[in-house]
Amino acid sequence: MKLLNKFERRFPRFGIQGLMLYIVIAMGFVYFLDFTQPTRSLASLLVFDRNLIFSGELWRTITFVFLPPTTSLIFVVFSLYFYYLIGSALESYWGTAMFNIFYFIGVLGNIIAGFLTGTAYNFYLNMSLFFAFAILYPDFQILVFFFLPIKIKYLAFLNLLMFVASFIRSIIFSNYSEAVSIIISMLNIILFFGGDFINRIKNNLSYRESRKRFRDQSRFQ
Repeated sequence: MKLLNKFERRFPRFGIQGLMLYIVIAMGFVYFLDFTQPTRSLASLLVFDRNLIFSGELWRTITFVFLPPTTSLIFVVFSLYFYYLIGSALESYWGTAMFNIFYFIGVLGNIIAGFLTGTAYNFYLNMSLFFAFAILYPDFQILVFFFLPIKIKYLAFLNLLMFVASFIRSIIFSNYSEAVSIIISMLNIILFFGGDFINRIKNNLSYRESRKRFRDQSRFQ
């Protein structure tokens, strides 16, 4: 993390400003074309497929990041807006360079995993953004089902449980590409926030030891 901070200070203009906006627009474009022309699936041409990449379809190495959630229109609109919201918030908090580094480390990790396992996903990559947002803005509230307010930290905890369940299921059913994608998304979170977690634990332990010493000293006075 220190190396990343040094890189960010040395190259503050590194990266694409408003990166998440471009990704969301691309996702929306793919979904719109597939929604209006269901017989011509653009998404199928963008999926990461190791065999097809080795056959010459090199664009699949990166275009999997533009695949939208394959679900209802309302959910897609909400998902894309939420992706833009958390991406913009992270870029505002970290700066353009650091946000780009975070995102592209995740992309690179999934590309490597794709060549090792045969395919790659962008769902867990995007969820790593969600977890990062929840760590930085734990008390941010969203409306679940458009009427139920809930803090983002509680949704993050539920999604973490879902990640664990998905990881176990992928191992049981030998879906190793999904398992590796989950691991990579979590490693990215650990890379950026692991030091903060360790320092927080150390500070809590130090605080408890100080309180214990104070109680012991008070007891003998």
